[in-house]
Amino acid sequence: MAAPRLGRISRSVEPPLGPSTIPLDFSKAVRRFGTTGALLMALGALGAGALPVPNPLFGLRVLSLPPRTVTLSIAVTYAGMVMLVLAWLWLGRLLRRGPEGPGLPVGQLTRTIALWALPLALAPPMFSRDVYSYIAQSAIAARGLDPYEVGPGPALGLDDPLTLSIPTIWRDTPAPYGPLFLMLGRVITGLTGDDVVAAVFAHRFLAVVGLGLMVWALPRLARRFGVDPSAALWLGAANPLVLFHLVSGAHTEALMLGLMLVGLELGLSRSWLLGAIVITLSAAVKLPSMLALGFLGMHMAREWGGRPRDVAKATGLLGGIAVSVLAFLGLVSGLGFGWIGTLGTANLIRSWMSLTTDLGQLGGGIGIVAGLGDHTDQVLALTRAIGGAVAAAVVLWLLLATLRGRVDPLTGLGMGLGAVVLLGPVVHPWYLLWAAIPLAATAGWPRYRRAAVGASAIIALLVPPTGADFAFRSFQLPLAIVAAAVILIVALAFVYRLIPAPRPPVVSHLDSPA
Repeated sequence: MAAPRLGRISRSVEPPLGPSTIPLDFSKAVRRFGTTGALLMALGALGAGALPVPNPLFGLRVLSLPPRTVTLSIAVTYAGMVMLVLAWLWLGRLLRRGPEGPGLPVGQLTRTIALWALPLALAPPMFSRDVYSYIAQSAIAARGLDPYEVGPGPALGLDDPLTLSIPTIWRDTPAPYGPLFLMLGRVITGLTGDDVVAAVFAHRFLAVVGLGLMVWALPRLARRFGVDPSAALWLGAANPLVLFHLVSGAHTEALMLGLMLVGLELGLSRSWLLGAIVITLSAAVKLPSMLALGFLGMHMAREWGGRPRDVAKATGLLGGIAVSVLAFLGLVSGLGFGWIGTLGTANLIRSWMSLTTDLGQLGGGIGIVAGLGDHTDQVLALTRAIGGAVAAAVVLWLLLATLRGRVDPLTGLGMGLGAVVLLGPVVHPWYLLWAAIPLAATAGWPRYRRAAVGASAIIALLVPPTGADFAFRSFQLPLAIVAAAVILIVALAFVYRLIPAPRPPVVSHLDSPA
C-alpha cells in the first residue's frame, strides 16, 4: 500500500542560535551589565538595606556616607535591581539551542550566577529583616532556653543587641523553624557571640551553601526529565528572586530548597534511602519540603508495580525514615518536636499576596459595610481553612497522578508546593520559589515558563530594599525612582549597541516526496 502523500507544510521557525552565532560582545555585555547592577545594589545596601540597629557604619569614614544619604542609596539600589533583572532576561536569550548544542553552557552560566551573587553575599541584607530573627532564635537555643516556647524579647531582653534589629511584631513570637536550622544557628552563635554583623554573614554563608546545592541539583534533574539544563539553571538558580531574597535576604528557603532538590535527585538516581534522609533534613530546616518525600514515595511505588500494597510499603518505609531522622535531630539538639506547634507563627500578619487572606479581608469588609459588624477574623479563619482543604485536595490528586505515571515526581512536587503557597494564609515573594525552582527543571508548557519569567521579573522589583515600607517618608520614593531612572539610562547607553534586535521568524517549507 502506497504511503499517503504529505502536502506542503509551512511553518514559522526561528533561526537556530548556537554557540558560534552568539555575539561574543553581547554575552560579555550581559554578564558585565548584571555584575554592575549587583555592585550598585551592594553599594546602595550600605544606606538602603535592612541594616542592624544601631547601624554599625556610623562613625566610619566613607562607609558612613550612604546611611546619611538614604534617598540616593535607594536610587542606586533600584537602578542596580533593574539592571540585574534586565541582564537576567537578556541572558535567557542566549539559551536557545542550535544545531551545535546549547547556546550557553552550564559551566558558563554557573560562573555568571557566582559573579552576580558575590556582591550581594558581601553586602548588608536587603528586602527583609528576618535574618535578625534567625540570629536571636539561635542565641536563645545556645543559652539553653527553648526557642519554641519563648520569643527573643522575653528570652534575651528588649535591650539585647540581638533583639534590637528584629521588627516589633516578631519580638515575642517563638521560632517556626526546624531543629536542624537551629542547631546550625547555635553553632553560629557560638562562633559570633553578640556580634550581629558576623552572625549575618554566617547565616548568609548557609544561604550560599543552599544556592550551591541548587546549582548542583537543577541541571541533573533537568537532564533526567528531558529539559535543557542551562534553561533550568537560568530560570531556577539565576532567578532575580533567588539572588535578591535567598542570597541578599539570607532566607531559610535557600538551604531548604537546596537540600530538597539534592535529596530528590539522590532518591531518583542512586538510593531512595539516602534521598529520603536528605529530604527529611531539608524539612528539618523548614517543613514544606517534606512534600518531596510523598512524591518520591509515589515514584517508588509505581516502580514496584503501583499496587495499593506498594503504596503502603513506600509510605511505611519513608515515613519511618522521616520520623527516625526528626526524632534523632530532636534528641541530639534537645529541642524535641516543639517546632510542630509553632508552624503557624507567620499567620499573625495579613499578607496582601495571599488569595485566601485577601478574600477573608474582603468578606470582613463587606460585613462591616452591610452593618453586620466586624467579623474579619472569623471570615479569615474560614477562607484560610477552605484554601488549606483545596490545597490538600490538589496535592492528593498530584500524588495519585504521579503513581499512575501521568505526572513525573518533580512536576508534581513543584505544582503541589505551588498550591500550598498560593492557597496558603501567608505569601511572601520568596515563598513563590518553593514552586518556581522545582518547576524550572521540568518540561513545563510554554505558557507556564513565560508566566514564571514575567512574574519573577516583576515581583523582584516590588519589595523595597529597606525591608520595610516608606511610611512617614513617602517623599523619598518618587525622588529615588527619578534618580534611578537617570542612572539606568546612562548605564543602558553603554550597552544598547551590543544588544541584537529581535529577529523576525523565517518561513520555511517542508516538502515530502510524492
